[in-house]
Amino acid sequence: METKILNENGINEAARLIASGELVAVPTETVYGLACNGLDEKAVEKVYETKGRPEVKPLALMLHKGASVTRYCTSVPRQARVLMQKFWPGPLTIVLNSKDIVPDIVRAGGKTVALRCPDHPLTQAILKKARLPFAAPSANPSGEKSPVTAQDVLGYFNGRIAAVVDGGECGIGRESTIIDMSGTPFKILRQGALPEEDIAAALADELTVIGITGGTGCGKTTALRELESMGALVIDCDALYHEMVEENTQMLSEIDRVFPGTVVDGKLDRKALGATVFSNEAALTDLNSITHHYISVEVEKKLREWAMQGGKIAAVDAIALIESGLGKRCKAVIGIVAEKTIRIERIMKRDGISYEYALMRVAAQYPNEYFEQKCEYVLRNNGTETEFKRECKKLFKEVLKNE
Repeated sequence: METKILNENGINEAARLIASGELVAVPTETVYGLACNGLDEKAVEKVYETKGRPEVKPLALMLHKGASVTRYCTSVPRQARVLMQKFWPGPLTIVLNSKDIVPDIVRAGGKTVALRCPDHPLTQAILKKARLPFAAPSANPSGEKSPVTAQDVLGYFNGRIAAVVDGGECGIGRESTIIDMSGTPFKILRQGALPEEDIAAALADELTVIGITGGTGCGKTTALRELESMGALVIDCDALYHEMVEENTQMLSEIDRVFPGTVVDGKLDRKALGATVFSNEAALTDLNSITHHYISVEVEKKLREWAMQGGKIAAVDAIALIESGLGKRCKAVIGIVAEKTIRIERIMKRDGISYEYALMRVAAQYPNEYFEQKCEYVLRNNGTETEFKRECKKLFKEVLKNE
């Protein structure tokens, strides 16, 4: 067999050869792929035989950017569509639950199919012309270096495949990243050209994040439990801060740099820090600038982790939600307020403290008017816990109705 070398003028010929059951090496943004008609079992058998690839290893289907993925998958979760929109065409392969239209040999007997949309104009043009998905692993014998030029492919398969489409040198030279989204949590099966951090960040950007804020004794905990019962991850920024004070050496180092002597042997001296900042508004602003930054970074980290778990909803609880800038990360910011006398009674009962101390704590925080002015929604908690839960659920369902 003579292996033809095709260029941009050979798109029709490449499409014809693949549709007729032949093997054609095609360029992608990562490496060259050994393409065949992905719905033709005999053609797929040729790919396994030519590569020397074990048949227990499934193949990915290469798709045109306008192709309908639902033709090949039983379901496509919203998160998968987010990644397709963000990274396709590009070096990302997504594994989903397969329909029977995908031959068993492509799936290696499994129930899932891997989908890939390459970012190369020639291969996209061939896919469009052929109107078929291509089964296309890298165009090298199994175990050998992946080819990044047409000459590399010829060095492996000259005379053994019908053609090579010369699209120049592949820009990335590394295989695509593979993510399994057929179930949760989502799993990176192969770390390739697209970093996992970018994938997690893209998924986290699509989370529905609800901000909960308000003073102590207002009922934030009750509201957060209702959100948790609706499937939300709850991030308590106050608890997060206390964890970071014990563990985040970078934050402690910056606090000690700005406020010398407040960190001793790696531990925060709370009294020394308090004596410095609570009588000096500018110093308190500087401290908040540091802590808000590190808490925001940690919140984003937790949101990315939650998104990779398949989560869709998250709640961020912070008294300083608005001034820290975290409120901008939220789809909705909900302020929870209650009458001062009711808050004092709740704090006394909850914490076992005196009326005077409870009053001092309430007086040190923002008044209800602050949250009423700054928040998109306000929940008033002046009645029974049952009544408040009912109001919480009603509002949360309204905020989440399109999610």
